[in-house]
Amino acid sequence: MNQEASTAAPQDRIVSILEQGAAEPGGLLPSLHAIQDATGFIPEECIANIARAFNLSQAEVHGVITFYHDFRTTPPAKHAVRICRAEACQSMGAEKLLAHAVQALGCGLHEKTPDGMFSLEPVYCLGHCACSPAIMLDGAMHARVTPERFDQLVASVKEGT
Repeated sequence: MNQEASTAAPQDRIVSILEQGAAEPGGLLPSLHAIQDATGFIPEECIANIARAFNLSQAEVHGVITFYHDFRTTPPAKHAVRICRAEACQSMGAEKLLAHAVQALGCGLHEKTPDGMFSLEPVYCLGHCACSPAIMLDGAMHARVTPERFDQLVASVKEGT
């Protein structure tokens, strides 16, 4: 992204993304990713413009956005917690860890904490099967995570904010 585009208002950036994406075959997904990268989420009020740009119905655009779990239509939480739910992690206590995380954070999967500080998302393999259960916190991997270790990680993030 060039400097001029990065300083443009969010709506101007979205218009520019749509103009570029609509000219490309298969440009919808890359455009949705670019919008989310530029604004942090895909604003609901932009769905009509996205649909128009790609000659789709709003329902089709909404269907694509909701089909892919990485897209969001609300601003993201400040910190992302992803808990592995693959078989190896499940066999080593990921379900217990998830139940603890839900209680400790006060939110369920695909939700944010009431204060908007954390989101809780499932992921289906972080590639650390030998070190299960694994989580990712703000992009950093953590292995062999116990409920106690989870609390320490969350506390350290809260202290750093």
